[in-house]
Amino acid sequence: MALFSSSTRDLPSVAAVPGHVAVIMDGNGRWAKKRFLPRVAGHVKGVELVREMVRACLERGVQYLTLFAFSSENWRRPQEEVSLLMQLFVKALEQEVDKLDRNGVRLRVIGDLSRFDPHLQTLIRKGEEKTAGNTRLDLTIAANYGGRWDIMQAVNRMLADQPEKRDGWLEADLEPYLSMSFAPEPDLFIRTGGEERISNFLLWQLAYTELYFTPTLWPDFDTAEFDKAIASYQQRERRFGRTSEQLAKTHA
Repeated sequence: MALFSSSTRDLPSVAAVPGHVAVIMDGNGRWAKKRFLPRVAGHVKGVELVREMVRACLERGVQYLTLFAFSSENWRRPQEEVSLLMQLFVKALEQEVDKLDRNGVRLRVIGDLSRFDPHLQTLIRKGEEKTAGNTRLDLTIAANYGGRWDIMQAVNRMLADQPEKRDGWLEADLEPYLSMSFAPEPDLFIRTGGEERISNFLLWQLAYTELYFTPTLWPDFDTAEFDKAIASYQQRERRFGRTSEQLAKTHA
């Protein structure tokens, strides 16, 4: 059984502050280019913004923060940039895990980690183990992750666990095998940088998530910008398939 209910089967509770925020952190390269800096400078600045976002979530009572750091399609980028991104990932894990632990943040990394260097895989595993008991905020980093990959790996694991079952599968059968089975579906999805698409991120989980797109580049996405996203979320009417009239009756 899945740990959390599905928005396509149940009616999730709705609070003023989104319990789960998912973010595509887009615009690092363009931020650097505007300043005549190498692209890696934008990625370095972007890592600094992750710290600010974690702090903002802790202060505002967000319980889950999921960040799309490196997609399965990002391997198509120039090899030099990919190598620098991997180095940044290593450095961030080396420098930030202790801080996350002190602040009660649990770190998880989802995606196909087998393609990463063994040293990086070890750092990920140690970071997850060190912070496993923390409960103030669940911070999930999606790395070498793709939504279609997630669904396919879940299907394959489900079939391997129950080879005798041939048909009659339900959503609830698949959900425990998805990478984000430990978390409720995102309430708010944010994409910075001006693009308005979800780019193969959490395809299953975003079914009823409120989407927020902003032209602000990720390195400029400070707490004031985050509060704008939350304010937009608070103006949404989350019906989950119901009519506005039905929703009004539940609040009467």
